[in-house]
Amino acid sequence: MGDNTSPSKFTVLVTGFGPFATHTVNASWESVNELSKEGLGDEINLITVEIPVEYETVTKQIPELWSQYKPHLMVHVGVSGVAKDLTLEQTAHNDGYDKFDVQGRTPSDNCCVDGAPLCLVSEIKMKPVCEAVNQSMCGVNTVVSLDPGRYMCDFIYFTSLNINCSRTAFIHVPPLEKPYSVKQLAAALRVAILAMLDQLHC
Repeated sequence: MGDNTSPSKFTVLVTGFGPFATHTVNASWESVNELSKEGLGDEINLITVEIPVEYETVTKQIPELWSQYKPHLMVHVGVSGVAKDLTLEQTAHNDGYDKFDVQGRTPSDNCCVDGAPLCLVSEIKMKPVCEAVNQSMCGVNTVVSLDPGRYMCDFIYFTSLNINCSRTAFIHVPPLEKPYSVKQLAAALRVAILAMLDQLHC
């Protein structure tokens, strides 16, 4: 975990996922780890955390991270085996979680948060973030999506949105070198996150 917390700075917490299935090297964590080397600028505390692909851990750890760091922005990053572009997710879902995690488990009732709405929408507008990345010099094509896929990415996104809809985002990256390098993906993440902070006037 990268942690350079200072009370005088804005705090951005970015998570990536650990290995699962065929993703023995998870492009999400590799990209987040690469981003941590460059940072987001002197005025921003960038905290990075690797999250195991486990429903129970997400349910427990994500609220703890919100409580401990009180981030101005929480960005979750995950890998999509079918994505060719950086993909900005706008919505997340509360039900339909029937795929096993790395422990061979699924959530109770295939639900993320009991009693919560079926769908939550981030108040961060992903279209202008998408335009910012596509107009930058990072060379990574970026799109907006409304369906994160009913697995751990959707699950972690909904968990955070249920805590704070106004300061939560999710980004899917493609697998490494398909077609982008880890440095390209980290650069695109940096542009996207700074564009989100502009919306939040941070």
